Amino acid sequence: MGRDIRLSSPEIFEYLCKGITDSGASVHDLGLSTTPLVYWVTAKYNYKASVMITASHNAKEYNGLKISKENALPVGFDSGLNLLQQWVETEAIEPSLSKGSIHTVDYKNEYITFQKQFLTDLSNLKIAIDCSNGMCNLFVKELFGDQVFYLFDKLDGNFPNHEPNPLEPENIKDLQSFVRKEKCDAGVIYDGDADRVMFVDEHGDFVSPDLFIAVMADYFCKEKGLTGNVLQDIRTSKSVQEHLEKLGNTVYTWRVGRAYAARKLREIDGIFGGELAGHYYFRDFFYSDSGIMASLIILGIISKSKTQGQSLSEIIAQIKSYYNTGEVNFRLERKTEAMEAVKAHFEAQEKPLKVMDFDGYRIEFADWWFNIRMSNTEPYLRFIAEAKTQAMLDAKLKEAQQIIASFS
Repeated sequence: MGRDIRLSSPEIFEYLCKGITDSGASVHDLGLSTTPLVYWVTAKYNYKASVMITASHNAKEYNGLKISKENALPVGFDSGLNLLQQWVETEAIEPSLSKGSIHTVDYKNEYITFQKQFLTDLSNLKIAIDCSNGMCNLFVKELFGDQVFYLFDKLDGNFPNHEPNPLEPENIKDLQSFVRKEKCDAGVIYDGDADRVMFVDEHGDFVSPDLFIAVMADYFCKEKGLTGNVLQDIRTSKSVQEHLEKLGNTVYTWRVGRAYAARKLREIDGIFGGELAGHYYFRDFFYSDSGIMASLIILGIISKSKTQGQSLSEIIAQIKSYYNTGEVNFRLERKTEAMEAVKAHFEAQEKPLKVMDFDGYRIEFADWWFNIRMSNTEPYLRFIAEAKTQAMLDAKLKEAQQIIASFS
C-alpha cells in the first residue's frame, strides 16, 4: 500500500489497514509513493494485490483508492469493484481470529535504478519541470539532478500553487510563462500522483498528449528496433496512427482509462501505448503507466532531435496533420440522448468509413472524425473532433454544440 500527500491520506491509510489486518491479511507499507511505484512493486515483487491512496489529479478535498491485483492488473468495476460493492452491501463483517500485521518496506532505491536505464544525457537541453507539489518530488531530483529548473517542488497536500491537473489550462500557466521567460527547450508537468505527464514546447505552447504516442516511436521503433502492436485510446488524433503505421506498427484503438488500457496492452502484448489524458503504458513497465518513465524517454528524444537542429515544436509539426478541437465538455443530465442524437445527425449527412461503438462512439468520415462519450468519472459528455481544414472543424463543432445544447 502506498499513499499520496493529501491531508486525508493518513486517516484513510489507518482505517484501510485496520480493515485489511482485521481480515487476517498483512500490509506492506510503502509510505509516501507515486502510483507507478505501487504498480511496479506489485508486479516485480509478486504481490497478490495493492492499493494506492490518491485522488490523482483531482482537487485537494478529494481522495480515493487505486486497486490492483497480481501483475499490477487494474481492478475496475467490471473486474472486481462490482464484487466489492456487492459484498459491502450484503455480506456481514466478521474479523478474523488471526489478525494480520503491518510492515514498513522501502523499494525506492531499486525503483530509481530501474528508471535510470531510460535516462540519457540531457545536458544540451534547458528544461523546466512543474512538480505540482505532488508525488513526482520523490524521484525527479535524484533522476534529473540540478540540470533542470524545478517549479513547486515541495510536497504539499494543499496544492497551494495550482490543482495537480495538467489538462486544465489554468494549471500550466506558470510553467508556460517560465519556459518563455527562460527560453527553455521544453516544459514538463506531472499530475498529483505522477502517473501522468504533459509537455509544453519551446514556445510555451501546450502539446496535446496523444501526439507523444507517435513521438515515442522514435525511441521504440527507430532506436530500439521494435515494431509491433501499439495502443491508443478512442480520442487519439488520426495523425498518431498514420505515423505509427508508416513505421510498421499495428495500432489498436481502445477505451479510455487504465482499467481498460493496461489490460488491453497486455492482451495484445503491445510495446507501448498512451491516452489523450497523458497516461503512457509500457510493456517494460508491466504493461502499466508511468509519467516519469514517459518523460525520461520523451526528453531523450527531444535532446537527440536538438543535436540534429530540430526543436520540440518541429517534431510535433512533422506528426500533426489535422485540425483538432481538443476535448470539449458539456455538463448535462440527458447524456445518452444527446450522444445518440449527435451520432444520428452526422450519419444522416455522410456515410461513415468506420464506426467504433465502445466508450461512446468514434465515427470516421473521409475528411474528418469525431468521438462523443460519457465521462467515466465526472458528470460530463465529452466531444472531440478532427478535420483536414479549420473551417470544416469549426462547422462540425458548431453543429454538435447546437444539438447537445437542445438536451441541456
